[in-house]
Amino acid sequence: MLMTASLLCGLVFGAGLLISGMVQPTKVLAFLDIFGAWDPSLAIVMIAALTVSIPGFMLAKRRSRPLFAAKSLWPTKSKIDQPLILGATLFGIGWGLVGLCPGPALESLATLSPRLFVFVASMSGGMLLESIWRRSRPLPQRERDLANVADG
Repeated sequence: MLMTASLLCGLVFGAGLLISGMVQPTKVLAFLDIFGAWDPSLAIVMIAALTVSIPGFMLAKRRSRPLFAAKSLWPTKSKIDQPLILGATLFGIGWGLVGLCPGPALESLATLSPRLFVFVASMSGGMLLESIWRRSRPLPQRERDLANVADG
């Protein structure tokens, strides 16, 4: 049931990206071009998403357990640390250079564009390298990282 719920959520998210036009890198790059031909449509999409999701999260937090899982897995980490800043910076640079983030990039693979395949392969490679880097760190550091995640 959890897999079905996840699939349904992904389909709704993908449909929202398609309908809003956010799979078009030109829309995202026009939003980032604040001193040129600025297009505020991305901000409107984000505001609409928050308008719908905030009440949903409020309802979900009041439940003792989720509908399709054994327990809720709310994030506990709230500290702004170096990995968060570095990751957000790299994400922002990639987003600004290409106009795509992971969701729209995966959805845009349906266009069979070779450039998108290169982008998604590079993105996947970066994720793989990060995973390898995390596993290669000394065990005490990994244990501290896990404690920080659990403690918030």
